[in-house]
Amino acid sequence: MSEHEFDVVVIGAGPVGENAADYAHRGGLSVALVEAEKVGGECSYWACIPSKALLRTPSAVAAARRLPGVTADFDPKAVFARRDSFTSRGDDSGQAEWVGSSGITLVRGHGRLAGEKVVAVGDDVYRVRHAVVVATGSAPVTPPIDGIDTVRTWGSRDATSADEAPRRLGVLGGGVVGCEMAQAYARLGSQVTMLVRGDRLLTSAEPVAGEKVAEALREDGIDLRLGQGLDAVAKSGDAIALTVGGESIEVDELLLATGRRPRTGDVGAESVGLEPGRPFVIDDSGLVQGVDGGWLYATGDVTGRAPLTHMGKYQARIAGNAIAARANGAPLDTGAWGEHAMTADHHAVPQVVFTDPEVGHVGRTAEEARKAGIDVRTVELDIAVAGSSLHADGYDGAAVLVVDPVREMLVGATFVGQDVSELVHSATVAIAGEVPLGRLWHAVPSFPTISEIWLRLLESYRSEPQA
Repeated sequence: MSEHEFDVVVIGAGPVGENAADYAHRGGLSVALVEAEKVGGECSYWACIPSKALLRTPSAVAAARRLPGVTADFDPKAVFARRDSFTSRGDDSGQAEWVGSSGITLVRGHGRLAGEKVVAVGDDVYRVRHAVVVATGSAPVTPPIDGIDTVRTWGSRDATSADEAPRRLGVLGGGVVGCEMAQAYARLGSQVTMLVRGDRLLTSAEPVAGEKVAEALREDGIDLRLGQGLDAVAKSGDAIALTVGGESIEVDELLLATGRRPRTGDVGAESVGLEPGRPFVIDDSGLVQGVDGGWLYATGDVTGRAPLTHMGKYQARIAGNAIAARANGAPLDTGAWGEHAMTADHHAVPQVVFTDPEVGHVGRTAEEARKAGIDVRTVELDIAVAGSSLHADGYDGAAVLVVDPVREMLVGATFVGQDVSELVHSATVAIAGEVPLGRLWHAVPSFPTISEIWLRLLESYRSEPQA
């Protein structure tokens, strides 16, 4: 056993942990970054990056085919090879090199809390002067289905790291992972059956988004069954038999895309009085609540709030700066939208679903806003402007603005359509900046771009009679 001392120890070297370590180190603190698997984490090797690589080529080909005179196709083997170029087939040496070059100490092993300001990594003990940051992410949830433990299943890692498309793929779940992977594999050659217990897809966005994605998935040949859960599974030779209602469906692989849970079950939570397996509840500077002394922080999926890579990185930047400020005796700015406050978690969380059509949304949906007590007005229009017509023949998209009519400000926006992902940041800026609609009226969209839908939405809002 050996002992070490640092100002800060960060457990988890995914994008979130890397950012927390980097920003604390920029504040003049010594930092150790502990990682049990790959430096770069889930996003780099098994989630955001490889899933988008699998989606991109088929989507680009589909987009090209929407233009007259274009014939296009792709080789699935080349798609998997391009995916591998982004993930380096699990080789994290490049990211590990960045950690070292940044002046941060990389520690390989499973880090666990072992009491106040102590982290154990195997037999080694790391004592901290200022802070420990838990950034261990999340893990997939296995639903309680009869026979699920008797068959092999895919999680999101398996779906993004497979070397070929299975002949028949079952997908359980209608969220982001389910929709993206169902479409990716359908376009890569799989016969896909998708089972969704609820009555619509992508429930965190406005209903029109799920409707248009559902239509697109069916056009890709996916057997999409809304309002239909999976009753039981069993082995059927080398295949998997799914019992759906009174029907039996055989698939070669079954992807469980049924959500994730904070990975706090084996981080030593009990040693500091927290419940293993539960989210670490934080304040807006990242401090974990229920732990005395103001030394334990958490960022990313372990907090259970805004579980998206970019939001975890945002939290990590805030927390890293807050740790450095507290360590250096500097004043903290923890008011709304302050330097040391994760205010965007509550008001301006953006997300893009990279299906075809893409879905981009930020802030609250109309339903969420009304539940929060805001009597919102909504504007919903088809995306039918010169830019969209030039972009693709038969362009099919929609946009929704959710407006607080008292403050005359946006509280939410949703876009669905080909290549709408780049529209989301403008809405994010408007919400985070609390830009009045009267000022947005002067933000003139370039012609002819899809962004002209902003003008049409504002015109529609102004012309509609108020209740």
